[in-house]
Amino acid sequence: MMSDTGAHRPQGGLDEETRQMVVDTVRQLAKRLLTKKAVLEWDREEIFPEAAVREMLSPEIGLQLLFIPEEYGGMGGGAMDCCVVTREMCKICLGVGTAFFAIQLGSDPIMVGGTEAQKEKWLGAVAEGNSLVAYAVTEAEAGSNLASLKTKAEPVLDDSGTLTGYRINGSKQFISTGGYADFVTVLAQAPEGPTFFVVEKGTEGFEQHKGEEKHGIRASNTSPLTFSDVFVPLENMIGDAPGKGLKQSNQVFGYTRLMVAAMALGAGEAALNEIAVPYAHERVQFGGPLAEKKGYTNKLIVPHWVNLKAAAAYIEATARRLDSENEDLQVEGSIAKLFTSEAANRAADDAMQALGGYGYITEFGVEKIKRDVKITCIYEGTSEIQQSIISTFRWKKTRKTKGAYYEEMARNLDALTETGLQAGCRTVAACARALNRVINFAHENRLTRHQQVMFALADMMAHVEVADSMTRQAVNEADKTALATARVFANTCARLVSEKARTIVLGTGAIEAGVADDILTTLELQVLEGSYRGLIDDMDHIADRIFGRAS
Repeated sequence: MMSDTGAHRPQGGLDEETRQMVVDTVRQLAKRLLTKKAVLEWDREEIFPEAAVREMLSPEIGLQLLFIPEEYGGMGGGAMDCCVVTREMCKICLGVGTAFFAIQLGSDPIMVGGTEAQKEKWLGAVAEGNSLVAYAVTEAEAGSNLASLKTKAEPVLDDSGTLTGYRINGSKQFISTGGYADFVTVLAQAPEGPTFFVVEKGTEGFEQHKGEEKHGIRASNTSPLTFSDVFVPLENMIGDAPGKGLKQSNQVFGYTRLMVAAMALGAGEAALNEIAVPYAHERVQFGGPLAEKKGYTNKLIVPHWVNLKAAAAYIEATARRLDSENEDLQVEGSIAKLFTSEAANRAADDAMQALGGYGYITEFGVEKIKRDVKITCIYEGTSEIQQSIISTFRWKKTRKTKGAYYEEMARNLDALTETGLQAGCRTVAACARALNRVINFAHENRLTRHQQVMFALADMMAHVEVADSMTRQAVNEADKTALATARVFANTCARLVSEKARTIVLGTGAIEAGVADDILTTLELQVLEGSYRGLIDDMDHIADRIFGRAS
């Protein structure tokens, strides 16, 4: 049997022409299978559109082929391809997008840890379009803490003492597509440690329960599962040995959380670009369309448009790394998910506000997006889980490298200023250096014991790293709007870093006033105030571009 030691998701990807073909297929589905009328009906009646989802997997469409390696019957798409297509699908409906994502997620333990025989069997079945898949990990009490699993897998021996399989007992909660899956990849505690197993629909003792009634993503199915003395043959244990489940999970978190970020991005873009912006052209108030009112555009649209552009830059940069580097990028996946899901949630909220009373009415679609997108801040690990991961790992990395991690980022940003293009590079470099000092200050003064301090550090880290990607992309594009967008986001980053730094230094009362004043002085936070210069002009230019106004 093939070992899964050191296994990762496969690298590679499609050429741009093939990727665009898949995107065009998704867009065609919005006109035929996933129409606005159908999507609103599924949401209103809380219907899981099983027939439509299965049609998406049929040989005529075969969207699931995107993420399956070529050797198992797929197209061999990479992280960038899956991000682009998932983002496009979630512009149509995040609920349907969740159902599609569940198939990827459920297949990942097999992709990463399965033997060749298991990959040929189970990934082959997915490729043929015969299988809805679910990822059965979350439990009612364990949540995202996979080390607290209560579902047990007890070894079953034959009369000669040979291991023939496992008997699983326990329950799972909040399982996407759990009520309809043809097979699930379930994580259970074996004597050697957490282990993934494949359990097929109809197996004796395996119950797929009625779906939960939900606030949003009502077109997806979210069901509890129970396992009562479910016998699983040895060949259905994923991998060549038990006890590797946590390692297999960790190997895909960077990828799966990046996919959730792409899902949130698609939903946020739909709320802004496909609903709020067209509405602003049509709605006339006080003698002119809302699109001409700068107070309206620069408050409710532009800041979110900028944040989503920054999110897209970071998602694309991380996807490219996943497709070219043999690394898990778990922290990067957490940053992408934390930043994008929170940004998309705020964007959907203000998109509702932008439509006034119509934003509250179902037929306009934006209130559905607002209900849907909130889940991206929760599933695949809540925002607070992501903050804990980001702050802990980046704090350790900063200390291990003696500050070199963020200092090198700052130096590279300084080098970009030599291009002469104004993309906020100096501001972001100053933010990175301030972050470095705050991390060291928090460590030396034992402030990292406070969870609120760690959350504040995580927010700083996420914004600085997203801003780094944003400025790099803007310099590469050298487009006037891209540069203005990067400068506006640099200001957003500067404001957050300044606020969080003061919270950390002053917030606990454990730091003497003189010491606090000294560290705040060395942070040179006043340097960040330079990012305000020209801010309104930049926002006006971006609004002109978004709304097609004469500048």
